[in-house]
Amino acid sequence: MTATPAPRRAAASARSTTPSFRIAVVGDTLLDVDVTGTSDRLSPDAPVPVVDVRTDHRRAGGAGLVATMLTRDGHDVTLITVLGDDRPADEIRALLPGVTVVGGPSGVPTPVKTRVRVADHALVRIDEGCDPPPVPDVTDAMTAALDGVDAVVVADYGRGVAAAPAMRAALARIAATTPLVWDPHPKGAAPVTGTAVATPNTAEARRFADGAVHHGDGVPFATAAANHLVRTWDIGAVAVTMGAHGALVASATDGNRFVPAPSVTAGDPCGAGDRLAAGIAVALAAGADVSEAVAAGVDAASEYLAAGGVAALSTDDGPAPVRVPGADHDAMRVVHDVRSAGGTVVATGGCFDLLHAGHARTLSAARALGDCLVVCLNSDDSVRALKGPDRPIMSQDDRVELLLALDCVDAVVVFDEQTPDDALRRFRPDVWAKGGDYTAAGLPEGATLAEWGGQVVTVPFHPGRSTTRLAAALEHVG
Repeated sequence: MTATPAPRRAAASARSTTPSFRIAVVGDTLLDVDVTGTSDRLSPDAPVPVVDVRTDHRRAGGAGLVATMLTRDGHDVTLITVLGDDRPADEIRALLPGVTVVGGPSGVPTPVKTRVRVADHALVRIDEGCDPPPVPDVTDAMTAALDGVDAVVVADYGRGVAAAPAMRAALARIAATTPLVWDPHPKGAAPVTGTAVATPNTAEARRFADGAVHHGDGVPFATAAANHLVRTWDIGAVAVTMGAHGALVASATDGNRFVPAPSVTAGDPCGAGDRLAAGIAVALAAGADVSEAVAAGVDAASEYLAAGGVAALSTDDGPAPVRVPGADHDAMRVVHDVRSAGGTVVATGGCFDLLHAGHARTLSAARALGDCLVVCLNSDDSVRALKGPDRPIMSQDDRVELLLALDCVDAVVVFDEQTPDDALRRFRPDVWAKGGDYTAAGLPEGATLAEWGGQVVTVPFHPGRSTTRLAAALEHVG
């Protein structure tokens, strides 16, 4: 069973057709620690939760996270950074196998950020050594490491690497001939002239605009801010990222373009901006234009979030943090959130091959029965087994995308079996709704729902609307 928040190409096939590039990542590196656990009691010393630790994941953060992502994608990565002379710096180096680290001295302790989470909820973040340091010295080895690369990503976390004059001069020199993507920080330096794309989020763009843009929120603001920053920074393009909505790209030569993001149910957004910048850099190295590259970056960030975000980087299941078969993370998150709020979980199922008005009405009626609707969707193999070798007409990725485009659908679970019973047992809906000329008593899923006291109902059937009839009509027209 696969919970599918948005259609995606298989990770293996995407990697097999993408060439490997030499990429330099420049910026500030820190040690990230994710502590997760459970909490079911308060401390007797103070009214604070007691966390029973279950996992303690450590990874290179900041520019180190970008380097990790690109290395897992199969690229030859050089990380150009500064590090302290301490144990966290040693740990960061050990956490970057396969990355060439060219590190100068920072002169200060290596920063450590520890996030404590219970289930999917952040409880507290503890920062050590995160006070703003002086601008570090840049060694000749650091600037020389930029030579001969196919693309550069600057991951500025406001700790001075991107502000160092020698590094800025080297980056400006490289930007004249090599794609350079700059992920800026409000406390960091402006991108150097010649930067191909800068990727501030909406909040960062508002700070960088410093009151010069008065266009409210959303796309109007992003458009105005992106154009203002292209002029102010004198760079090729600015992509203002707008979270789940996508990005607004303003280019000095091609005007404005909105790049929508696929629909994804995601919790922890940590690292999504890094994933986007890395994806843009790879696409530019492959010869894409700016709009195509930003679209590739948005897709990469969405795929990263769909796979579980930064938590996926704590596993060794593959070279890239992409969704894998068997992961029902996102549908389960929807179900958990609804149940936590005391809501009702509704499910329905089917092949949904060629969506038509009857489907839309049935799904809308099912959604009205509760507080979320999870669609159990027959996979391509399952449809072929049920309906023959000429079906489905649309792939499961396309069917998932169309279903998620409907406001009444909150999540989609793809299953390979002929019935959705195993899928239903995973998230145990309160209501199973089915359209068509069925009776509730005759639905085969009834016995499964009865295992946990779920209810089976039918919703109005709209005769005359049939995928098979529609397919036959289209074949006749063709």
